[in-house]
Amino acid sequence: KQPTLTMSDEEVEHVEEEYEEEEEKPRPKLTAPKIPEGEKVDFDDIQKKRQNKDLMELQALIDSHFEARKKEEEELVALKERIEKRRAERAEQQRIRAEKERERQNRLAEEKARREEEDAKRRAEDDLKKKKALSSMGANYSSYLAKADQKRGKKQTAREMKKKILAERRKPLNIDHLSDDKLRDKAKELWDTLYQLETDKFEFGEKLKRQKYD
Repeated sequence: KQPTLTMSDEEVEHVEEEYEEEEEKPRPKLTAPKIPEGEKVDFDDIQKKRQNKDLMELQALIDSHFEARKKEEEELVALKERIEKRRAERAEQQRIRAEKERERQNRLAEEKARREEEDAKRRAEDDLKKKKALSSMGANYSSYLAKADQKRGKKQTAREMKKKILAERRKPLNIDHLSDDKLRDKAKELWDTLYQLETDKFEFGEKLKRQKYD
């Protein structure tokens, strides 16, 4: 739908005046072209030339159109090639990144396995050391218990011997019938016995100390 033009009355009058002035101007007289005498006008040839001209112009338009179309197709092919190239580059970059990530994960897994193996080896060595230490302690403890039992047996034997000696030496004193000289002799005998007992006690204590250190 074409737009409707609205003109004012003054504009309409102005147009009418210009049209009337054009009408009043004298028009040149047109005369038909003179055809040379003796020559025949070939209207078919003229028409043919016009058709050829029109065909040439049309062919030029068609060639221009196809040239533009060819250029567009070449640009489209180039664009597709750039897109494919860019897509291939992105795929290659993704492949490289995936390969690097795979290598990184493999390194992490190998490092983890190595640490776990070292930890397991260290724990096994620690357990072996503990077992050896406990075994050594057990043997030493058993030896210590045997020596302690032996010492207790020796102490018990020595104690029994001491009791026996003391029992033999403990005799009831019968001094009621003794004279003064006899009493002095008896006192000297008791003193010598006490001195000997103290000497035996000291020597026995020293002997026990040596056995303890041994």
